[in-house]
Amino acid sequence: MATKLETFLTSKKIDRRRVISASQKLERLKREDRQIKLAQRKAKKSEEAKQPGAAKPRSGKPVSGATLDKAFAGKPISGPSKTRLLRAINKILEQRKQEPVALKDLFDAPKKKAE
Repeated sequence: MATKLETFLTSKKIDRRRVISASQKLERLKREDRQIKLAQRKAKKSEEAKQPGAAKPRSGKPVSGATLDKAFAGKPISGPSKTRLLRAINKILEQRKQEPVALKDLFDAPKKKAE
C-alpha cells in the first residue's frame, strides 16, 4: 500500500533524487546563518538575554535517503524532517509553477494513543 507522500510524488512525477537535491540546496548553511549562530554563542557566553526578534538559522541538515525511505514505508519520522521534506517538495513545485502543498497533504495525521 502506497503512502500519501509516495502517491503525491508519483502523481506529480517528482523523482526522489530531485527531492534530496532540492533539500540539500535549501538547508545548506549560508553566511547569514553562521552569523546568527555566532551571535547566539556570544550571547550565551556573556549571559545576555536572547533577543526575541532574532531570526532562526537553517538547520544545515538536508533530507537523507534513509528519511525518505522511512516516509515511503509509512514509518514515523520526526517533525523537523517532515518540514524539511515539505520545503523541498514546495521548492520543486514552485520551479514548475504549481501550487505549494500543505503538510497534511503529504502525511497522515498522527494517531492518538489510547489512555
